[in-house]
Amino acid sequence: MKLIVAAVIERSDRRILIGQRRREDTSPLKWEFPGGKIEEGETPEVALARELHEELSVTLEKCAEMARARYKYPTMSEELEIRFYAASIKESKITPNEFEQIAWALPKELGDYDFLAANSQLLGQLATGRLRPSEILERATNAALNGKTP
Repeated sequence: MKLIVAAVIERSDRRILIGQRRREDTSPLKWEFPGGKIEEGETPEVALARELHEELSVTLEKCAEMARARYKYPTMSEELEIRFYAASIKESKITPNEFEQIAWALPKELGDYDFLAANSQLLGQLATGRLRPSEILERATNAALNGKTP
């Protein structure tokens, strides 16, 4: 099984950052949340920070796991386990180094984008408000301040 991390970054206006894969990538022009493969010896959080720096030239400020999904694409031999993290970044300027383009979309607008199939379950939870990244981060921060697990 291949482990993948993905950041769900929500601004104060509730818009969520998404990126469109490049034309020459696998699954060209599909939309996704920024992130990627966990390398040997990395924790998911370290991998997420590395991927965000590589893909967007940003620094991960904090993160909290919010969902997991398993998916096997017909063209791949391995099943993927994707760990989605509610995340915040330090910078307001984002450089889409690894994307065709990026967009900030409201949760209810996410269904208007052609996302990778592995994201479908999370998209529904975000669109209906069952998962709210900013609230998950706030709970995790408060729990850490109080010495508890979220």
